[in-house]
Amino acid sequence: PRLLSQFFFADERVTRVVAEINGLDAELDPQQYLVLLNQLHLSQAHLLAVLERIMEECIPTQRHSRDYLVKFPEELLVDNLGNHMLFAAECLLAGTFPEVEEADRAQLRPQARNLLCSLELVRTVLREQSLSQPNSYPEPVRAVLVQFDRLFAEFELSYVSSLVAVKSPEEIYRQQEIIVLFCETVERALHLGYLTQEMIDGYEPLLMFTIPRLAIISGLLIYPEGPLSLERSPEEMSRVFSPFYNLLKKIRELLRVLSVEELCLLERSLCTAE
Repeated sequence: PRLLSQFFFADERVTRVVAEINGLDAELDPQQYLVLLNQLHLSQAHLLAVLERIMEECIPTQRHSRDYLVKFPEELLVDNLGNHMLFAAECLLAGTFPEVEEADRAQLRPQARNLLCSLELVRTVLREQSLSQPNSYPEPVRAVLVQFDRLFAEFELSYVSSLVAVKSPEEIYRQQEIIVLFCETVERALHLGYLTQEMIDGYEPLLMFTIPRLAIISGLLIYPEGPLSLERSPEEMSRVFSPFYNLLKKIRELLRVLSVEELCLLERSLCTAE
């Protein structure tokens, strides 16, 4: 159950697979080469997972901030993102990463080199610690982990920023506005009896359609200064709604002529219509 013992055997597995790859002629046995590459990918992912648990146990209050992850596109936020970062660093040092522009590669290579050197140091230190005192983390071990955690975070942010357009602070704020709008919409719908707490607790599938529909009405009429404010230009709105700017203006015009009773009837119908 000791994490350092788990790390020792995970590290042994990575070392063994690397040795097998280095001793194989990929041109003579390409199929076996691909098998070993997959094994390396899996063993490195396991090694990083154990290392992550060690850092959470050893330096929980000294971890480098990961607040920047909110800027990343959602499709990048996968469980094995760390393993992708390690692979990217190795490719950058090997000069085999055409997806990154040359100017960015020149900037990323020193970061990749520092990251991989730091990882090797971590592996060495933790192996020695696992063989001597597997139940403790002395200060030199903590210092090495803190440095690795910082270098990993810095490389991750720089690398992803070179590949995709990360969200700006303004876009993040607009998304937070939408979250607030949806929360207030649900609270209002519960108060008016359009929805029940049981529907929410039971993850009623109809809510996927009902809540956005009600949120549009709330955003246009109830909270007109929120993320659906049409006093802004389309460029100032969230990308979720900006393509429908003209349509939203037409919807607002129609809603404004409804009486209170008619609006209530419309909202109730939106809670049942598919």
